[in-house]
Amino acid sequence: MPLRDTLARVDADLAAGRVPVARQRLRGLVSSFPNDLMLRRRLAEVYRLYGEPAEAGRWMYLEQDRDASETTAFEARYRTAPQRMRALAWHGPESLAPSAFARQQLAAVRAACSEAMGHPVDWDTASSGRKTDGGGSAIADFLAGAGCLVAVLAFLAIWVNGLVALFD
Repeated sequence: MPLRDTLARVDADLAAGRVPVARQRLRGLVSSFPNDLMLRRRLAEVYRLYGEPAEAGRWMYLEQDRDASETTAFEARYRTAPQRMRALAWHGPESLAPSAFARQQLAAVRAACSEAMGHPVDWDTASSGRKTDGGGSAIADFLAGAGCLVAVLAFLAIWVNGLVALFD
């Protein structure tokens, strides 16, 4: 569905008092168009209707006319730079931001996240939630694989036992 049609549905949902449906539509639009500040602003307005300043601050974080208390609530909920970077759900380089203020905010969050992680990060890596370093996960991966293998073997043993009992 085109962006304009979905926004018209959002307006209709809000007019009819279907705020949760409007919020869900806007979340989908922000997911599809993560670099559109107008959609982020609209989503922040809906979260204000819910009385959720942290989420309103999250979606207004890249706007210069943002509310300071909402920004503080957002920063309190997402305390670390990596958490903020993922929460902002930006994709691509900061240069895609339509305003100088948004570019500065994005660059500051990315720099803080890079410092916290100990290596450079980019928006597409951090926002996906993927691990950027593989250290320490080899043992956990081995144990998970071994556990799955044991479960499959136990299932097969029970199945074979039942099959043998069926023909006895």
